[in-house]
Amino acid sequence: MRMTGAALLGLVLLGGVAGEALAAGKGADACQALVGFTDARLRLEVTAAERVPAAPPGTVRAQPYLPPVAVPLPAHCKVSGRINDRTGADGVRYGIGFELALPEGWNGRFLFQGGGGLNGSIAPALGTTAAGDAPALARGFAVVSTDSGHKGEGFDASFMRDQRAALDFAHASVGTTAQAALLLVERYYGKAPHHSYMAGCSTGGRETMLATQRYPELFDGVIAVAPAMRTGFSNLALAHARSRFMQAAPRDAQGKPQLARTYSAADKALVLKELLAQCDALDGLADGVIENVLACRFEPKRLQCKAGKQDGCLSAAQVAVLEEAFKAPRDAAGAPLYVDYPYDTGIVYEGPGIPGFLPAEGPDILAAVMPPAEGFDADAQARRVRADAVQMLTDTDTWTNLGGFLGRGGKAMYVHGVSDPWFSAWDTLDYFRRAEAANGAQAWNDAARFYFVPGMGHCGGGTARDQFDLLTPLVEWVEQGRAPGRVLARGAALPGERPLCPYPTHAHYQGGDPAHPDSYICQTGD
Repeated sequence: MRMTGAALLGLVLLGGVAGEALAAGKGADACQALVGFTDARLRLEVTAAERVPAAPPGTVRAQPYLPPVAVPLPAHCKVSGRINDRTGADGVRYGIGFELALPEGWNGRFLFQGGGGLNGSIAPALGTTAAGDAPALARGFAVVSTDSGHKGEGFDASFMRDQRAALDFAHASVGTTAQAALLLVERYYGKAPHHSYMAGCSTGGRETMLATQRYPELFDGVIAVAPAMRTGFSNLALAHARSRFMQAAPRDAQGKPQLARTYSAADKALVLKELLAQCDALDGLADGVIENVLACRFEPKRLQCKAGKQDGCLSAAQVAVLEEAFKAPRDAAGAPLYVDYPYDTGIVYEGPGIPGFLPAEGPDILAAVMPPAEGFDADAQARRVRADAVQMLTDTDTWTNLGGFLGRGGKAMYVHGVSDPWFSAWDTLDYFRRAEAANGAQAWNDAARFYFVPGMGHCGGGTARDQFDLLTPLVEWVEQGRAPGRVLARGAALPGERPLCPYPTHAHYQGGDPAHPDSYICQTGD
């Protein structure tokens, strides 16, 4: 008999608790009764618990910069607590803070919500990643979110001077928080979840990957979106790209390169036009979306002016850096330090969120995370990355042995926006391919899927459709054995719906209304 990750942990951690479990029907009384609950093994303490009334559509946001949740949220018990609350050697208070939402009408499932950036704050426990219009909480999942063991804003990495805080961020908070949440779920409802899931983007995607790698018994199904698998080297690649763009950038009176002016608005429009001319119709329809990602072989040289810079073409320097910036930086021996970045429609994106890959006006949002582009030395920076012990422990790009996770019947979905300007979609695909080789093609095909999202930037936004529901097919795959195929996607940038197709297929137009998903089939061929 197959045992789920949630049930397994329930037996290990909760054997003596079931008889003391609080009935779910006690409502606010049962919720309030959780306050002060402690567990010595986990050093867990519940600091607050309150019943939150049902919320109508459009009243709750997952983040201040995101649109409100479009569906009703159920009344639920919101539990707050800390794990291993302590004062570090530096005098700073540390400990894993978490929020757990326990809904009325619980569906028997649990979802761990991955974090973002360097974490440091607790996002509302909703479970919105890759869930379309209906977050996990709205569906009746119990959902937990965490700050991963420290408090901080933005990309403040000062917490890493504390050994335990650094380890919690790197990996340990995932296992510890999941165990604490499962303990509380069983205490509140009187039984363990029948299935356990995890989903996250960026840092949350990395955390989701590490869950399959380091905690193979924890989750039955996961969704890793745009995972920050090896940020030291992806940030190195960004600095490399900007150092190349600087070579073609005009200079100010002091001789400093004006990076944002490397390409004018007209230049960017020209790049997009030529990119579409070379790659758009490869999916059967010239509509401004490059669906056949694997077949796109963009050649910037076709944009080069015959003599000097003129309207309607690019200078030789602009073309050269357009080719070089998208390529992986290499060390002195010629070995790649990262992967190439794809050419996609979102490279010229300048809307909300992180701008596209080409330099843009306004603040460089990613400047805080990458080394200086001026005077960039790939070898020196690579040595710094390799010497960073926390970085090496955090990375999830090398461990491909998922035999334990797959052996339990675990399912994994990997997703990446092709226009992501921070982490290359090719890197996630490379991991997917290496994991297939390591685990065997048949076992991998039975358990894993990869989806490109054309035009999408980092975790959303961009120039195409960025809203899709992978949680439903994941649950159906885990619990009913129904393997996922195409997934419908939509977004504010383009009308209608279109399928996202699992690698190595793409959405290929076969005639009919371009805004209707049935006008496309998932087809291989590059």
